[in-house]
Amino acid sequence: MTQSDWRDFPALQQPTYPDQEELHAAVARLRALPPLVTSWEIEALKAQLAEAASGKRLLLQGGDCAESFDECSSDAIAGKLKVLLQMSLVMVHGTRRPVVRVGRFAGQYAKPRSKDTETKDGVELPCYRGDNVNGPAFTPEDRTPNPWRLVKGHERAALTLNFIRSLIDGGFADLHHPEYWNLGFVADSPNADRYLQIVEEIQDSISFMETIAGRHLGQTDRVDFFTSHEGLHLEAEAALTREVPRRDGLWNLSTHLPWIGKRTNDPDGAHVRYFATIRNPVAVKIGDDTEPDRLRRIMDILHPDDEPGRLVLVHRFGVQSVNEGLERLIECVQADGRQVVWVCDPMHGNTVTTASGRKTRHFDDILGEVERSIGVHERMGTHFGGVHFELTGEDVTECTGGARNLSENDLERAYRSQVDPRLNREQALEIALLVANRISKK
Repeated sequence: MTQSDWRDFPALQQPTYPDQEELHAAVARLRALPPLVTSWEIEALKAQLAEAASGKRLLLQGGDCAESFDECSSDAIAGKLKVLLQMSLVMVHGTRRPVVRVGRFAGQYAKPRSKDTETKDGVELPCYRGDNVNGPAFTPEDRTPNPWRLVKGHERAALTLNFIRSLIDGGFADLHHPEYWNLGFVADSPNADRYLQIVEEIQDSISFMETIAGRHLGQTDRVDFFTSHEGLHLEAEAALTREVPRRDGLWNLSTHLPWIGKRTNDPDGAHVRYFATIRNPVAVKIGDDTEPDRLRRIMDILHPDDEPGRLVLVHRFGVQSVNEGLERLIECVQADGRQVVWVCDPMHGNTVTTASGRKTRHFDDILGEVERSIGVHERMGTHFGGVHFELTGEDVTECTGGARNLSENDLERAYRSQVDPRLNREQALEIALLVANRISKK
């Protein structure tokens, strides 16, 4: 397929712009802007994902449900990076496997919606589809899709990536000083003793190895970190799809790991056909409505050569359905014979609505789906490749349960998400501890 062939297929979840000429102008501006990532970074991620597919690594993917332009700040970015680094530290220590760190940020500005419009007090307006498309306020001005938001989103993503790279290159992730990763809450956390024990054990291990080697271990002062977002807005994704010198094919240079959502994973749809044209590793969300024939067709289109690290299957079933549903799809892939990275998204299948109308998720359901997924892979003889969480580095109250046993009443205290509920920083660290403990008992 060529880069433009996807336009011959139906494209779902695309915004309707009132002025097509403005859209073309904004997309042309995007095409002229520098890329956000490089092809060699993408290849490095693909190599690590190939190891995750064979059970030698674990993928930790996490971040906001939908990023906000207004929250592109140093504190918010550093907070998300810190909690992901903390989680990866716990998982490396507990599982004795390297962790592939992928953030759901620097581009997660578009969201699919179940309806095109919503009505309040008799007024009907377009649904909020993320800051790349429109604004969250229920006004005609905010809700009318504006294509120049795509350019603003590119700028925000570039600022985010620049700050992340500066933090990592500057020693923010230095394993010699994991105490720098604390977020302030650790001292009051029910898991504080276990976390501090892990920190001390890692420091002791590094000190021992450097004493034996007689030198500083340079690879411990920085980590690889990659970005991801849902490749939903096809005009924006195509605008950042480029050829690069001395490499074959097309590369989506807006992110390292773009994914296809569950609402747009139709093999006869434009999203799957666009993703077939790029050399990036790609992820696809699958679940209880993904029939084996559909999955086989997705693999035929996106993973025809069985390239190591190319395809990540992110399964989201819900805690009650994961055993039967995951077994069915694993059997399909086993019969096909291709190798994929199996990743559990325990968030989306466990969303419930409270009596007051708040969307939430219970910690026990999230943990339960991960643990049951690990059990299915054990029984099927396949590799559990990792986890995909919606989380934040802030002290929000959006998911119930966890060590502090947050209740529905607690949700009103600090519910900040514009779309879906996220694990807060303490719940995220707690689930990393419990998942690492479960994997280590295999």
